[in-house]
Amino acid sequence: PTGSGSGITAVSEGRCDIGLASRALKDDEKASGLKETVLALDGIAIIVNPENKVSDLSIEQIAKIYTGEITNWKDVGGDDAEIVLIGREAGSGTRDGFESITDTKDSCKYRQELTSTGDVITTVAGNPNAIGYASLSAVGDTVKMVTVGGVECSEETVKDGSYEVQRPFVFVTNDSVTLSAQAQAFFDFATSTDAADLIRTAGAVPVNE
Repeated sequence: PTGSGSGITAVSEGRCDIGLASRALKDDEKASGLKETVLALDGIAIIVNPENKVSDLSIEQIAKIYTGEITNWKDVGGDDAEIVLIGREAGSGTRDGFESITDTKDSCKYRQELTSTGDVITTVAGNPNAIGYASLSAVGDTVKMVTVGGVECSEETVKDGSYEVQRPFVFVTNDSVTLSAQAQAFFDFATSTDAADLIRTAGAVPVNE
């Protein structure tokens, strides 16, 4: 597994039939002949250490925390301690989604940029002053999800759009290339209602039911 950028590049270069991305395609990517098909939605959970008193943050507060405007937990109702910012590496779809939604692109002051969701969760679980973001499907009980604007991150709130920090999971294909019979069969299955339970079991929110 790598960031979304590599799946998109692989399709554009003809090395893959179907690329996987956890963000929408950009206009220039669509202009180059790539097509996106949304399979599922994913909430990006904002996570803190279970010991942290803070249980709710607004999008604006999250943005100010990640851009370094708010640097102490006491400014958002927590203890007097420096906030430790954990995030993903450049090219990560999770990072792209998080920064797009919070309008913090290229201005986040990360203490650590990690290459997997699991690493982010482990790091936040081990540091009482850390904050991070991770796919809803991956979050267990080692960290605490804060509500965003009073709305918890759940399948229901992602699906109805009330939870703001969310992104699509997409299949990326090349419009000018006809898929092989096998690739088309997989594409058709994955986008059918038959795949909905598998998608849900994996922790994402299916869009075709």
